[in-house]
Order: sequence, then C-alpha cells, then structure tokens
Amino acid sequence: MADLVRIERRHDGVVLLELRNPPLNALSRALLAELATAADALGKDPSLKSVVITGAGKAFAAGADIDEFGDQSTARDIGGHFRRAFDAVAAIPRPVIAALHGVALGGGLELALACDLRIAADTARVGQPEILLGIVPGAGATQRLPRLVGPARAKELIWSGRQVKAEEALVIGLVDRVVPADELRERAIEWAAVFASGAVVAMGLAKRAIDAGLDGELGTGLDLEAETFVDVFGTEDAAIGVQSFREHGPGKARFTGH
Repeated sequence: MADLVRIERRHDGVVLLELRNPPLNALSRALLAELATAADALGKDPSLKSVVITGAGKAFAAGADIDEFGDQSTARDIGGHFRRAFDAVAAIPRPVIAALHGVALGGGLELALACDLRIAADTARVGQPEILLGIVPGAGATQRLPRLVGPARAKELIWSGRQVKAEEALVIGLVDRVVPADELRERAIEWAAVFASGAVVAMGLAKRAIDAGLDGELGTGLDLEAETFVDVFGTEDAAIGVQSFREHGPGKARFTGH
C-alpha cells in the first residue's frame, strides 16, 4: 500500500506534509497512525524550520472515514487515533500551517485547528458537520474551535453543521489568509519560508508558552512566559540576534535555528 502521508523536505527547512487517501483524504485509522508517526518524527528533528500540511487531489480532508464507525468501543478507538495524531501535530515546536483546499470538514477542519495558522483557497469550504449524523465532534473542535472563534460562534457552527465559505471563514477568524486556489500551495510554502528564515527556536518557545498559557490562569501563563524568556537566552539564535542588533540595528540577523 502506498504511503497515506507523504513528507517532502525542502532545502530551506520547510517540510510539506501531504495527506494522500483519495478521493477526499478521509482520515482513516491507518492514515492517522501514519500522521502521528510523521508528526512525532518532525517534532524531534533539529533541522526542521516550519511545516505546511495539505491534502493531495481535490480536498484537504473530508473528515473521518465513516465506514470505520461502529459502536462505542469503536468510537473510543477512533477517538484515540485522532487524539494521538492531532496532539502530535500541535506539539511540533515550529510554525505549522494548514493549507486548505476543496473541503476541510469534520476531522479535516479539526486537523487544521491543531495547526498554528490556516491559509485557504478562495474556493475552499470548512465546517463541523458531525451533528448532521447525530453525533458530536470528537477530534478537538469543541475545545480548539471556541478558543479560536469564541464559544458562541463555535456552538453555532457545531450545532448547525453548516459549511463555511473561505471569505466568511476569514472574517470570523477561522482562517488567517485566503488566496486564489491555483496559488494555494505556493503561497503556503512562501509563508512557511518566511518563518523558516527567522529565529525558529524562539518561535517554538513562544508557541509553547502561548498554547500552554491558554489552558490556565493568567498568572500561571505569565510565570511560564518568564521561564521561557530565560530559556531563550540559552540559544545560539538569541546571541546572534542581540549581537546583530548592537552592530547593525533590528531585522538584520541571520539565524541558525539553534
């Protein structure tokens, strides 16, 4: 069987991670297992600078593989696969961008929510249609979606199960950029390359502080930020950045990613 997740490493440190389960990249347990393995490996790769996740063919991902649904025991197993895969994606200590085309529905949108940023083709549609099957999202939408767009809007999207066009998704903050469909992959990689040329270790530390801080009280988050501020001064990039600022002013540093 061909790989369900393909990894393409570029010379600039950007990694393209592509879902390959035609026709609509249904998120089967086999695909999720491969995704978890790939994300775990990327998270431990010191050469990694940034990641773009997208889907092959005509869609990002149409959601879970409905043919695998069954009883409550099966649901628990499927949910475990989603949790492991998406937590691994969220834990990658570098900028991770979801490039959405066609549809990103159900688990497909939940994968995008596990990423840091989302760029969408102008023809894309996103949504959480689980309610139309009489079920609820099980891969993060009840938690990550309200953190992104607010609880009331998240409830409306989940309760209605409606599909949201790209421009509305941009207005409500569900995606961060909308581009012409035929430019999506190129523009996503260009955006990732901008981050890849920066202080990616510091970005990863900032990502950890932001994500962990959202789960607790303000004071706890500020404590974490203070610890992160100390940690980052142990990096090579911090020494390079401070010295470059002293000698040349802001925005001139060439970081190593260490």
